[in-house]
Amino acid sequence: MDIKEILEHLPHRYPFLLVDRVVLCEPGKSIHAYKNITINEPYFVGHFPHHPVMPGVLIMEALAQAAGILSFKTMGMKPDANSVFYFVGIDNARFKKPVSAGDQLHLHVEILRQMRGIWKYKAVARVDGEVVAEADLMCAKRDVT
Repeated sequence: MDIKEILEHLPHRYPFLLVDRVVLCEPGKSIHAYKNITINEPYFVGHFPHHPVMPGVLIMEALAQAAGILSFKTMGMKPDANSVFYFVGIDNARFKKPVSAGDQLHLHVEILRQMRGIWKYKAVARVDGEVVAEADLMCAKRDVT
């Protein structure tokens, strides 16, 4: 999936869109996407100016966005103004190495289960094949009024 199709499957936009390309998506199973980390990222101005590091919460958000694409592809639908996927849980989060400008953050997400609108995923972020972060994520689809 290129950026045009990603924009069709996520409601996020700059500067909060954290997926640049989807390498592989198997609906109902897993996704492999990536985010190119550049020195122009807005968070590097303050985190940390003397040693720019991608905030861990944004690594989790990037994984959640990849999970969102996977969920929409699995359901055969696209986001609309009537519903939203909320990030409802992060368990077993671990940060192994910092992510810096110049890195390509690979996002690997696998569906563990889906029941009554709640999705659970196993998510792993890698740079150069090495795990930099991992977590069990939960998201829920909710109607908005």
